[in-house]
Amino acid sequence: MKKINIAIDGFSGCGKSTLARDLSNEIGYRFIDTGALYRAITLLILNAGEIDRSTVMEVISKNPELNFHPETNHMLINGVDKESEIRSARIAYGVSAVAAIPEVRAHLFEIQNGFVQSKGVVMEGRDIGSVIMPNAELKLFISARTDVRVQRRVLQLKSMGQEATAKEVLKNLSERDEKDMTRASAPLKLVSDAIVIDNSDLSLQEQIKCVLAIYFPIVDSENILSGLTRG
Repeated sequence: MKKINIAIDGFSGCGKSTLARDLSNEIGYRFIDTGALYRAITLLILNAGEIDRSTVMEVISKNPELNFHPETNHMLINGVDKESEIRSARIAYGVSAVAAIPEVRAHLFEIQNGFVQSKGVVMEGRDIGSVIMPNAELKLFISARTDVRVQRRVLQLKSMGQEATAKEVLKNLSERDEKDMTRASAPLKLVSDAIVIDNSDLSLQEQIKCVLAIYFPIVDSENILSGLTRG
């Protein structure tokens, strides 16, 4: 069966990563969490100093190896598992500022572009359908009510042994939304050919079922076109 590429965009806390990961497992595709790449760079920057141009350029100049563990999909920085560290509240509060820096986006664009040179990729983030994979055969934009996003993020942090109040999380999400939508370089936006899914009241299985109902007809049409081309 011919494979396609799937771009998943949306706001923070909408469950994009969980959906993308489980969807990729369901259809046998590779899952790329671009948010983890930005979190990894943020971790390196904060460990090196402040979020300023000199520190950013210092980190980028070292060209750290960013990759995903083949079995767990955890973020590896220079071969070391840093998954728990990049998911901390400390990184969450700094990642949007780092993501708005053009040099960071340019550096990570090259890395992300390397992941999508072949088909069979589910990639999620905030500029995937508009910048990284503009030619993806399936583009999704995931949304959810603010109260649902806050609840999900609080539970996520708690599952990792981190405490945060709903008020703190709401403030963080609001600030990240503002930065994501207004940054000069590749802002978060809904592209015209994306399909919007509001998952506020959907279980994970219901979301996957919904996406598969969209995915299979696209793959079938791609297979037909491929057959006609060969014929």
